[in-house]
Amino acid sequence: MRVNRCVHCTSFPCADVRHTAYAVPHRVFEQAAIQIVLISEAAPADPTDGYYARPPGLFLRTTLQAFRDAGADVQSLDDIVALGVYLTTAVKCAKLRTGVSSATIGSCSHLLEKELSLFPNARVYLLMGDVAIKAINTIARRLGEPPAVPRGATYKLRDQVHTFQGRRVFPSYLQAGPSFFIERSKRAMIAEDISAALALVRDHRS
Repeated sequence: MRVNRCVHCTSFPCADVRHTAYAVPHRVFEQAAIQIVLISEAAPADPTDGYYARPPGLFLRTTLQAFRDAGADVQSLDDIVALGVYLTTAVKCAKLRTGVSSATIGSCSHLLEKELSLFPNARVYLLMGDVAIKAINTIARRLGEPPAVPRGATYKLRDQVHTFQGRRVFPSYLQAGPSFFIERSKRAMIAEDISAALALVRDHRS
């Protein structure tokens, strides 16, 4: 299954993103094998920095390091996928400015909702940063559910158990791109969250 054949934007209504840098994962996935969905912020401005770029782009390189920090022996995208992990973004176009508007997150959350429905065996959603958290909460509200992650500082929420549609939700920090190297404390928390997600899936399999 190729995700970009199932999930696509046709109207491009958002004003604060770069539509020429639109990206939905194009790799073939075995749907039943995906147990963890990692959702980061937005597509990169340069397509060669994306998760699925060849040779490996910046987003994948920092993500590989984050998984290694978490104790996973990964050297490539194939290694991450073999762990049952799917990588995507909440917003499918690149940002024009530093932030992303609530309107854009809400509009793109329809694509994310469709994307998540492609992986019915997913047990964990890793929400890497505020945009991903807002996107999942937007989907939850649209479905008439309470927010998956309540309001508050991420570092205070990480120790609580959060769920969405029966799946564990881990609110974390952005691991894709140059910001990953800026704050050691956030990098350590990212590693802890990824490690906890991998352990949850591993325990379920055993």
